[in-house]
Amino acid sequence: MPATPVRGTQSLVEQMGWVLAHPLLTALEVAWRWLFGAPLLLVCWLQAQKILAAVPPESAGLTTINWQNPWIAALKLAEAWETYRPHVASVVVWLAPVAAVAWVFISAIGRNLVLKRMEPKLPFRPVSMIVLQAAWLALLALTGWVWWRFIGWAASTHINATGEPDLIGYTMWAVFLSLGFFTLWALISWVVAIAPMLVLLEDSSPATALVQSLKLGRAFTGKLVEINLVMGIVKLMLIVLAMVFSAVLIPFSDEVGLGALHTEWLIVSLFYFIASDYFQVVRLKGFIEFWHIYRGHSAG
Repeated sequence: MPATPVRGTQSLVEQMGWVLAHPLLTALEVAWRWLFGAPLLLVCWLQAQKILAAVPPESAGLTTINWQNPWIAALKLAEAWETYRPHVASVVVWLAPVAAVAWVFISAIGRNLVLKRMEPKLPFRPVSMIVLQAAWLALLALTGWVWWRFIGWAASTHINATGEPDLIGYTMWAVFLSLGFFTLWALISWVVAIAPMLVLLEDSSPATALVQSLKLGRAFTGKLVEINLVMGIVKLMLIVLAMVFSAVLIPFSDEVGLGALHTEWLIVSLFYFIASDYFQVVRLKGFIEFWHIYRGHSAG
C-alpha cells in the first residue's frame, strides 16, 4: 500500500508535465498511429473515388438535396445511401479485415516501443502485445456493435414509426446512447489497456495479464477507472474544441474562400490528433506510475 494516498487526477497533472518534457514519446505515438492511419486514409480516398465514378452524386440525387429542410434532406440521404451501400459493402468486406490486422500488428509494435522508451528496462515482446491489442480491438468492436444496435432501435421506434416521425425523441436517444456508451468504454477499456503493461512489467503471458487486470485490487482499479474517465472527458473536450475551431471561418467563407477553410480544417485536425496522442501517452504514464505504487514492490 502507498504511504500517502494520491488521487489519479492529481497525479495526471504531474504526468502531463513529464510527458511534455519527453516529446519523443508523443512523437513515437503519433508516428505509429499515422504509419497505420495515413495509408488507410489513402486507400479509403481511392476507393471512394472509384465508387463516385461508378455512381456519380447526380445519379444518386445528392446534388438536388435541399439542406434547408432537414427532414427531406435526411430522406434523400437515406435514398442515396441505399444506392451506395452495395458498393461500400463490397469494399468494407475486404478492407475492414485488412485494416484490423494491420492495426493490431502496427499498434502492438508501436505501443511496445513507446512503453520501452518510457521504461527502458521493459522487454520487447511483440507477439504478446499483438494478442492483447487484438483483444482491445475485439472489445471495441463489440462495444461499437452494441451501440449501433441501440441506435437502430431508437431509429425504428422514432423514425419509422407510423405517423409523424419523432425527430426530437430520436435525437435525444442518439445523444444519450452515444454519451452513455462513450462513458461505458471509459469504464471498461482499462482492463485491456492495462494488460499489455502487465505483460511487460510483470513478465506474464497475455492470458495471465488479462486475468490479473481483473484482480488488481480496489485501490489500483479505482485509480485506473478514474484516469480513464478523465481521459474520456478530455477527449470529449478536444472534439468540442476541434468543432468550434473548425467553424471559426465559416461565416467568412465568401471572403476567405474554400482554400482557407480547407487549410483551417487541416490544421485543426492535426491539432486534434496530436493532442489526442499526447494525452494517450499521459494515460500510459499514469498507469505505469500507479503500477509502481500498488504492485511494483510485489513484482520486484
